Amino acid sequence: MKHGKNYRAAVKKHDLTQSYDTVKACEIVKDIKYAKFDETVEAHVNLRLTKSQTVRDTLVFPNQFRGEKKVLVFCKEDKIQEALDAGATYAGNDEYINKVKDGWLEFDIAVATPDMMKDVGRLGMVLGRRGLMPNPKTGTVTNDIGAAINELKKGRVEFRADKTGVVHIAVGKISMDAEKIAENIKVLIKEINNKKPADAKGDYMQSVSVNSTMGPGVWVNFKEGE
Repeated sequence: MKHGKNYRAAVKKHDLTQSYDTVKACEIVKDIKYAKFDETVEAHVNLRLTKSQTVRDTLVFPNQFRGEKKVLVFCKEDKIQEALDAGATYAGNDEYINKVKDGWLEFDIAVATPDMMKDVGRLGMVLGRRGLMPNPKTGTVTNDIGAAINELKKGRVEFRADKTGVVHIAVGKISMDAEKIAENIKVLIKEINNKKPADAKGDYMQSVSVNSTMGPGVWVNFKEGE
């Protein structure tokens, strides 16, 4: 892959072949940024997983960086007002199911009560490919609509390993203090370690890197403090 001159210049500023403690790695990412917009900072955690193993859960970062999320709640009539009062942007049943079927996707997160999942499940082709399908494992299929929305409003996000065993997730913005980005990364590493499959063998966590949207990756010494 050919990189532009700004990327090549950024690479030359630090030794990117070695790993750094989390705060230092984030300081380097900030130092080598060159884009003129507020880039997202991303973490990539490489895990050793077999084909039968999965890692998936949710967490709330201590330092928020995302804008207000639009939450759609699929629920029966008796839950609509509760959902709206809790902060949902939209709430309803057949009306929104039909809107989504027709291609409407003006929301960031979908939540559903269990009694709606039979109907919501028919939207799998639309919601599934965009990562929007409600799922009990991530707390987005629940009767406790108020608690779910409250968590989502606080910034609860989902992390999951892809088919290659890598978790890709945004952990901050380049404009944030390095210490705050690092704190988010440490929480992520802790939560991923907590989800280690019981039958995982050997070194579960293989590597961690962090980068800005346009910048090169920096290796993180994820074993610091052990």
